[in-house]
Amino acid sequence: MLKLLFISTPVGSLGSGIGGGVELTLKNLAIEMNRRGHQVTVLAPESSILPNIDLIQIAGQCQQMAQAERRRNSIALLHNSVLGNMWDYARTIQYNYDIITNFAYDWLPFYLTPFFKRPIAHLVSMSSINPAFDQIITQVAQNFPKTIGVHSKIQAETFPFAASCRILGNGLDLSLYQCCLDPGESLGWVGRIAPEKGLEDAVAAAQITGIPLKIFGKMEDKSYWQQISQDYPHAPVDYQGFLSTFELQEQLGRCRALLMTPRWVEAFGNVVMEALACGVPIIAYRRGGPAEMVREGETGFLVEPDNITALVANIERIDTISRHRCRQQAEQEYSLNAFGDRFEKWFIELKK
Repeated sequence: MLKLLFISTPVGSLGSGIGGGVELTLKNLAIEMNRRGHQVTVLAPESSILPNIDLIQIAGQCQQMAQAERRRNSIALLHNSVLGNMWDYARTIQYNYDIITNFAYDWLPFYLTPFFKRPIAHLVSMSSINPAFDQIITQVAQNFPKTIGVHSKIQAETFPFAASCRILGNGLDLSLYQCCLDPGESLGWVGRIAPEKGLEDAVAAAQITGIPLKIFGKMEDKSYWQQISQDYPHAPVDYQGFLSTFELQEQLGRCRALLMTPRWVEAFGNVVMEALACGVPIIAYRRGGPAEMVREGETGFLVEPDNITALVANIERIDTISRHRCRQQAEQEYSLNAFGDRFEKWFIELKK
């Protein structure tokens, strides 16, 4: 049995949706490691929710998302930062655990790595966006081999230490997602409402085709949403908000296809997994993790990034994709069992 300490993303409480895919990854990994008989404790910001897992809530101000910093060299640490507070607490209890796992894409945990006596497994959740982050993670990759985990090869290749990365993919509790073989008319889009997610392209495609678009996700940037509404006043869109897993799979499963239109290099694409688990085909830009996940012509289509014309053209042929095949891919590649195997092996190697 391994004693595992997970340190959550500092951008928001677990269950709030602010942490995006990182929240889902941490939750699923904690559940799977716990199911395998390992002891799991999670440090997370106040107001976090994680049923049936040992959860320690830490007070403090939540950190700004790293992607909001763009490619600045500066490092920001807030007064009474929850990031600093979580890692200070972790330092005092580290000897109770075999492995500490860092889920924060932030400078501080990497800087602190040499000062801890227990091995730290860093799960890097984003592609390269900040030279200062790249520099400190590179130092950890060089000085603490095998401790850097990423979700996809494409993500790894954005960093100078790509060859040192452990490719771990991701996974879902597939029992929570029902395969819908009789979809409605609407398309779906899932993600934080923020510029780097490229929602406007999906809305533009909806306006051109006249096909309704259901939008699911946390409203992070209201001014961005308002601008999209002004630019595409006739688009048939329906913003559903941030939904629980049960509600999301129910609504997403009824969509004809999931559109993925990111402006940046997505590290993986948890929403691709979720859509496939519901039997929903994918139409995604050939950018980032989704380019490794979509099986061209089998479970969806990949189009050139930022090409709305190509996006529309592939919407018109989405009914050629087998929804059965989409679910099969999820079962073959993204089960919690396969996900847990990869992480368990990594943790055991780091403990040696």
